[in-house]
Amino acid sequence: MIISSYAALLALYYIYLSINVVKIRKAEGISLGNGSHPALERATRAHGNFIEYVPISLILLFLLEYQGLASHYVHALGGLLFISRALHGSAISTNNLKARALSMVMTFAILFVSSLILLLSR
Repeated sequence: MIISSYAALLALYYIYLSINVVKIRKAEGISLGNGSHPALERATRAHGNFIEYVPISLILLFLLEYQGLASHYVHALGGLLFISRALHGSAISTNNLKARALSMVMTFAILFVSSLILLLSR
């Protein structure tokens, strides 16, 4: 299955985001919350935002693949999902609002297009 590759890549990126939070927590001696530390706040939001959007996106992509969507479309959506989430994580970490907005538009487009295809393919 194609989606398995994207799920694995996204899981690896999730580990990266998680380790980034742990590193900052350890360096700053903050075990809970963000201690009003801007870098930790950005790292935890990058981590949290990832886990808020990726599961539903992967479920939709799985359903598209399961229902027989052509592989090149599944690859396009999966690749765009990975790029959008990596861009978003980077944009939050560097406080780049333009890149963050672009990554969210990309993520919403994936959710919208996937949902629409699933609804229209019934």
